[in-house]
Amino acid sequence: MPHLPKDRFMTSLQRSARACLAALMTLCMVSSGLAQTPKPLKLIVPFPAGGTADVLPRLLAEKMRAQFPAGVVVENKAGAGGNIGAEFVYRAEPDGSTVLASPPGPVAINHHLYKKLSFDPTRWQAITVMATVPNVLAVSPKVPAKNLAELIAYLKANPGKVSYASQGNGSTSHLTASMFMQLTGTEMIHVPYKGTAPALVDLMAGTVDVFFDNLSSSMQFHLAGKLRIFAVADDQRSKALPQVLTFAEQKLPTMNAVTFFSLMAPPGTSAAMISTIYKSVSEALAHPEIRQKFAEQGAEPRGWSPEQTSKFVRDESEKWHTVIKSSNVSLD
Repeated sequence: MPHLPKDRFMTSLQRSARACLAALMTLCMVSSGLAQTPKPLKLIVPFPAGGTADVLPRLLAEKMRAQFPAGVVVENKAGAGGNIGAEFVYRAEPDGSTVLASPPGPVAINHHLYKKLSFDPTRWQAITVMATVPNVLAVSPKVPAKNLAELIAYLKANPGKVSYASQGNGSTSHLTASMFMQLTGTEMIHVPYKGTAPALVDLMAGTVDVFFDNLSSSMQFHLAGKLRIFAVADDQRSKALPQVLTFAEQKLPTMNAVTFFSLMAPPGTSAAMISTIYKSVSEALAHPEIRQKFAEQGAEPRGWSPEQTSKFVRDESEKWHTVIKSSNVSLD
């Protein structure tokens, strides 16, 4: 190796050092850029496409995309009463990029029904309740009763002879019917279905007599005269059906059952990220267009704060736990 003068050696060494430093800085910038590449916000719906649980987050996603450069994506991961999609979100990276968009089951009810779950619903990080939809008492046209009082009298005169449909064992429609029977001292035969649609078909055909459905599904058929809604299970009458009385207005003040549609983040999600998503949802819910589209679904826009949502979900969980325990409802 030829001998270099000291000054030329130092110059060469400095050039090499600068080249290494430049390469290192470039690598760091690339790595930093990759780390900061925004992810799309994924709203995971743990039920099939097409129902209210799927429609509402899709409506919101359209208005939220402006605040999430990588976009807002709605994905359906259905199965096991919502537990499959819920577990997926629960085990996701808690960086705010994956959120559960769910009705009550995986959030407030399933841990009282299933002997074992692969996630802990009490550890969800609440973001907000997007909307609530009241459950309603829908009755087949073939039932002779014309109102709630007549129906209760008919049930008491025919214990165990009137059938009621549900969306499946442990569903909100099943539990709402259980609550109703407990409060009225009546007894009906349970006929579980695989979802709302087949239950409604049989209700309108008179194959089953009663169905505690959510308003958004039954409303169109009530207006068309294909079934009759006798009562709304909410604090106030529905704006979508203002002529239908609440249960409270008909001497059943504690008959309150709403289906809520919440956004929940995995355990460990930062308060800052929760706040960012909550703010985006709140702004989306403020759009008149969104409020109108929610109303068309029979849904009341909410946008409750994370703190309000946490308390509401706890209260709902305790209420349904009492119903489940009293009715001895359980799922394997």
